[in-house]
Amino acid sequence: MIRTIAAGLGTMALALLATLALTGQARAEAHYKIVTGQERGTYIQIGADLAKYVAAPAGIDLEVLPSKGSAENVQRMRYEPGVKLALVQSDVYQAFVDMADAGNDEAGAIIRPLRLIMPLYDEEIYFVVRSDSPMNAIQDIKGKTISVGLLGSGTAQSATTLYRLMFGRPIDDANVQHLSNEDALAQLIAKQIDVAIVVAGQPAKLFTDMNPELLSQIKFLKLDPNAPETARAKQTYFPAVIHQSSYPNWLKEDVPTWTVKAYLVTYDYGLRDTVGNLNRFAESLCTHFDDLQAHGHPKWKEVKLELPPLSSGWKYYPPMERRLRACLTRRAAAERQRPRPVAEDKPKPTCSSEEQLLLLCK
Repeated sequence: MIRTIAAGLGTMALALLATLALTGQARAEAHYKIVTGQERGTYIQIGADLAKYVAAPAGIDLEVLPSKGSAENVQRMRYEPGVKLALVQSDVYQAFVDMADAGNDEAGAIIRPLRLIMPLYDEEIYFVVRSDSPMNAIQDIKGKTISVGLLGSGTAQSATTLYRLMFGRPIDDANVQHLSNEDALAQLIAKQIDVAIVVAGQPAKLFTDMNPELLSQIKFLKLDPNAPETARAKQTYFPAVIHQSSYPNWLKEDVPTWTVKAYLVTYDYGLRDTVGNLNRFAESLCTHFDDLQAHGHPKWKEVKLELPPLSSGWKYYPPMERRLRACLTRRAAAERQRPRPVAEDKPKPTCSSEEQLLLLCK
């Protein structure tokens, strides 16, 4: 009898081990993709950080894919098999929402099933000209030949939207070039265009990896806070600063500019396995957020682990939102319980003779 029970328990144990092995195998076989940005941009580094510090601990093999940028990312997030995550600029996301609200069925079909995971950081908008250019302020680009970025990129959306806001009209077709960041800088230095517009979180590898001799041939235009064009662009964009410390061997001072917010985006998935995997991703994102800030791209230090209210037409992905909010509550409770350092008694300052005369000594 005892032997039979033991044999039965052994069989159950083996079955349990087999089940656990299969579960672990299933978790290890979650292969997802995230669409990011150009090879030397910030998005692709942010994607690599998410793959290393968040997806891997959650049992997800996250493949980081380059792309032209945000507009292409929205399309691929919606339709490309295996793409479960995307990095998207706020102005691009809003442009899809606006077009859908205006009756564009294709835009509606693309954007309405998409959901936000969380906001990330602000991306700086660089207005690059030759160092010998007479242009110094951003509003000086009016009427110039400009590379606005590749079609389908967030840079193209930001550049064209900013120009229209500042000057009340689009860039003339004859003055628009759709070049990659590298090609735009090459043509700028070769005097084939007047301005190259780049959107990237600082420090951007595009500039940090650039040959010092080439760097000396370009400069950034500054945001003029008193220009009427600046006031008009504040409808959508926010003032920011390109810090000298981001490019210490090149810039001599900080450069004021514009910024646009980046978001981590997914789809309104309902399949149990996908929901489970993304829930683990959300839990891991909260658990390993400190690792991202300590070891990831410097832009992670600007990210706040929070879920602020959203604009009309924007929605969080409910399963991940619940996980993140629960984790945020736990983190806040842990922070409240953390012992506060005891303030040391400071030595009383010596009373000077002048203070004695004025009866200021106690």
